[in-house]
Amino acid sequence: MIIGIVGKANVGKSTFFKALTLAEVLIANYPFATIDPNKGFGHVRVPCAEKEFGVKCNPRFGYCLNGIRFVPVEVIDVAGLVPGAHEGKGMGNKFLDDLRQAHALIHIVDTAGSTNEKGEPVSVGSYDPAFDIKFLEVELDMWYLSILQKGWSKLARQMQQEKKEIVKILGKQLSGLNVTEEMVDSVIKKLELNISKPVEWTEEDLLRMSQELRKRTKPMIIAANKIDLPGAHENFERICKEFPDYIIIPCSAESELALKEAAKKKLISYIPGQKSFEITGKLSEKQEKALKFIQEKILNKYTSTGVQNAIDDAVFKLLQYIAVFPGGVNKLSDSKGNILPDCFLIPSKSTALDFAYRLHSDFGDNFIRAIDVKTKRTIGRDHVLKHCDVIEIISGK
Repeated sequence: MIIGIVGKANVGKSTFFKALTLAEVLIANYPFATIDPNKGFGHVRVPCAEKEFGVKCNPRFGYCLNGIRFVPVEVIDVAGLVPGAHEGKGMGNKFLDDLRQAHALIHIVDTAGSTNEKGEPVSVGSYDPAFDIKFLEVELDMWYLSILQKGWSKLARQMQQEKKEIVKILGKQLSGLNVTEEMVDSVIKKLELNISKPVEWTEEDLLRMSQELRKRTKPMIIAANKIDLPGAHENFERICKEFPDYIIIPCSAESELALKEAAKKKLISYIPGQKSFEITGKLSEKQEKALKFIQEKILNKYTSTGVQNAIDDAVFKLLQYIAVFPGGVNKLSDSKGNILPDCFLIPSKSTALDFAYRLHSDFGDNFIRAIDVKTKRTIGRDHVLKHCDVIEIISGK
């Protein structure tokens, strides 16, 4: 699973990415400060199973704070997009191609309206952030359409004459965008396209198909960034009404980065996503003033900086993943004595057998049964797992 950080230039994407990952990236106040995509790991919050069993976990990956497990998720930050990106404007083709592998997107929007459509700084409030949401939808839809249209006339004639399976062919053609045959079949049925006569499909039909497939393979959350600037809250409330189908999260990436940097220097104790922090070190007057501003203007008003909420919602609400811990009824530790060392993110509706294969192909191939460690009940291969389950796999190998 890969989460893509997208948006136009100069809206705080790189700041958001750094706040999420604490990776060293270039943060600059001009378009195309990012050229090659930045890659790193953010973390999603999961209630740790350690509390259930009264133990202290030892994560192999990620970390655990006060019973909250932070599970790593790969994140990619591509350069800022501009209107016309699908036509190659602003190096758009390269940046769009960088997004192929992403399974969900977090769209960073300058809610204060302090950057224009080209990503250039303008007076606060002089630009409508709603335009950014619309333009990105268009760019992604036209990008999908350009891939779908490649050699379409010839392909459509060939499929119709030779009666080839359209679903399989289109699924293969669009597989690089995470499109599956099942998705293609579902969209064709939803749009009521004549599957026996693809040559009659219009450009409008292909565009509608592109839009549907984009929504399914690149679901998107809006991070309403710079929420602390004048006019940003009013814009946030307006775009929430204007785009009711989106999850829109008020966000201050700069505040999250400041908090994490302060925690890293042991000046404060801070758990990402929480509504407060505790001062643990000696602060300068400037640091004290900055932290007071964050607490009063961001955390007290919005309960968090929004950065952690954005990645949590991308994984658990958009992609509908669940977290499952491997463990044993008689032993929660691995061979090295690490307690509950792993936590896996898997699609919702995954079965015990799916989880066995996620652990190792041998466990799946030789599956006998599984045990719900919390209830000590034996479960079969088709048992659907729940969020935060602890599961022991019994296999013949």
